[in-house]
Amino acid sequence: MIQINQLKVPSTIENADLTTYIADAVRTKKEDIKSYKILKCSVDARKKPNIYYVYSVAVDFGKGERQILKRYQNNANISLYQQVLFQIPASGEKDLNNPPVIVGAGPGGLFCAYVLAMAGYAPLIIERGSSVEQRTKDVEKFWQSNILSSNSNVQFGEGGAGTFSDGKLNTLVKDKTGKNRFVLETFVKFGAPEQILWDAKPHIGTDILVNVIKNMRRVIISLGGRFLFDTCVTDFVFENQRLQGIYAEDTYIKTDICILAIGHSARDTFRKLYERSVPMSAKEFAVGFRVEHPQEMINRSQYGEGNIAHLPVAPYKLATKLANGRGVYSFCMCPGGYVVNASSAPGQLVVNGMSYSKRDSANANSAIVVSVGKDEYALDDPMGAVEFQNQLEKKAYDLCRGKIPQQLFGDFVARKESTGYGAFHSETKGDCGFADLNPLFTDAMRGSFLEGMGLFGKYIQGFDREDAILSGIESRTSSPLRIHRDDGFESSMKGLFPCGEGAGYAGGIMSAAMDGVKIAEEIIKRYKVEYE
Repeated sequence: MIQINQLKVPSTIENADLTTYIADAVRTKKEDIKSYKILKCSVDARKKPNIYYVYSVAVDFGKGERQILKRYQNNANISLYQQVLFQIPASGEKDLNNPPVIVGAGPGGLFCAYVLAMAGYAPLIIERGSSVEQRTKDVEKFWQSNILSSNSNVQFGEGGAGTFSDGKLNTLVKDKTGKNRFVLETFVKFGAPEQILWDAKPHIGTDILVNVIKNMRRVIISLGGRFLFDTCVTDFVFENQRLQGIYAEDTYIKTDICILAIGHSARDTFRKLYERSVPMSAKEFAVGFRVEHPQEMINRSQYGEGNIAHLPVAPYKLATKLANGRGVYSFCMCPGGYVVNASSAPGQLVVNGMSYSKRDSANANSAIVVSVGKDEYALDDPMGAVEFQNQLEKKAYDLCRGKIPQQLFGDFVARKESTGYGAFHSETKGDCGFADLNPLFTDAMRGSFLEGMGLFGKYIQGFDREDAILSGIESRTSSPLRIHRDDGFESSMKGLFPCGEGAGYAGGIMSAAMDGVKIAEEIIKRYKVEYE
């Protein structure tokens, strides 16, 4: 097959038959095209009002392929299609006395479990939160009544924190071994729309993702895996710097291998690992506010003023590096989304963004965050970074006694509490109230946020409008620390494999899932399937 990139189709042509465009691209007849499949599709709106869908396709030209490749050998957009498929490796030779234990059932843990289960390793997955079915009920109850379940919420439970987000599957990870495609195809296999295989900015949506996760769990169980929900891992037992076992609540479980896929919010587990001398370090991350705008405004800015109703709701991505060294950028942008109360601890409050599969709310929202680090906490103290998050979230909770604290951007600039919304209202999951958000930021953080908003207003007209709605605080953009591991993904405390976002090696659903696959692959290469 031949890969053709930069195949442009006017955006007014929906569900286009690409054979005409393919034939024109290589100057051949439509009849010469045996078949094609879409590899990637994105929207190009750089020359408004002329907007295009831009495709990459793999085409079967039959016997004519060699001639086409020779004719276009100097064309960077036409080449031999070479698909790399992920394959589970052969098992190693080391003895493994007990099934692998995976702590956490987020994307890192689930995909590690799935690959291990397919290879016959019968993993045990321990998740402090509930199954995704029960977790969905707990989250909805919290949003409606403000009654929080500390272990079954937006942060904790089967599927991980990304379940109650947009289900975004884009990643910057450059992977040449087919893991990215494997993860996407696995999602489709378990119920995600096939479009994620080629969409340049794929997303599933919370409403679909919960069923995907449920289907994935059922297959893992059918392959010999086991799940313990509503069970928190409370301690780790090491001897001569080698893992001997773990405690799940009061039950001791002997194991040679523990994949630590705990997510970025398991602060009690971070502390226990620190007490057990597992090497880790604080790292820089970012905090900020969810910022809401009318989705219609974002659509006009990104697509222009023409007939754009046929186009998908527009996303954006903004970033700048300020002269003071801080980064300011958009994070987890949710077109047609909601600001959600994502709290997981009593007396603390954190927000996140979420979209359903249709992305049909009236507002767009994104976290606009400011990088933090040595000026806010001691980088030589891993728990200092965690405590910094704790204090921010306590302040946010106290502002409106557990409701999402909000402020119009113009009032934030003026340091005064808002008394009402402007030209549009907030789209939230969970109660909200008005407060002055300024005390959540240091002067340096505030100045960086304001400078960033001003710059972003030059890229997207109205981004810094006075009635843009701020919600605080977004403080879990990534893990505040990194649990050290070597090139084989293993801690110096042998048998412990830090994995995914919580361990500091991923930044979203896709990268965490791929990290889980990599660790499963490494374990399979090392150990025999048979247990003594």
